[in-house]
Amino acid sequence: MSDLKPILLVEDNPNDIELTLAALADSQLANEIVICRDGAEALDYLYRRGEHENRDVRDPAVVLLDLKLPKVDGLEVLERIKGDPQTRAIPVVMLTSSREESDVVRSYNLGVNAFVVKPVGFKAFFEAIKDLGVFWAVLNEPPPRSGQWPSNG
Repeated sequence: MSDLKPILLVEDNPNDIELTLAALADSQLANEIVICRDGAEALDYLYRRGEHENRDVRDPAVVLLDLKLPKVDGLEVLERIKGDPQTRAIPVVMLTSSREESDVVRSYNLGVNAFVVKPVGFKAFFEAIKDLGVFWAVLNEPPPRSGQWPSNG
């Protein structure tokens, strides 16, 4: 078993899934890519419920989260992740086609680590995903294993 944490891709658009997987593969990341196609499945994965109850205990290196998802939308998934002491240290990148200011503001208010608008062009999208994968899976220094944030007091 690899020591590398998986990358969780939460996306319902098959074309975006395919392109994201190709870009991550092109960046030569060795991380496993786990795909969830709706927000409910993403929460099941994160909390090891249902078909994901026996998954590896390591949390993802990063969650690439679409905003508009079936069953449970991306903002609600983000709120659950960042509102729970057990999962709040997991980096979440909102990866969406939305340029709505309210979506950006709400995402940051809920604790998103980055908000990336999907570039329209194939090449730009491909390069953006490669850069995101390398940054979050390789360059970013995660918090200590305890996942505890330092107290402000």
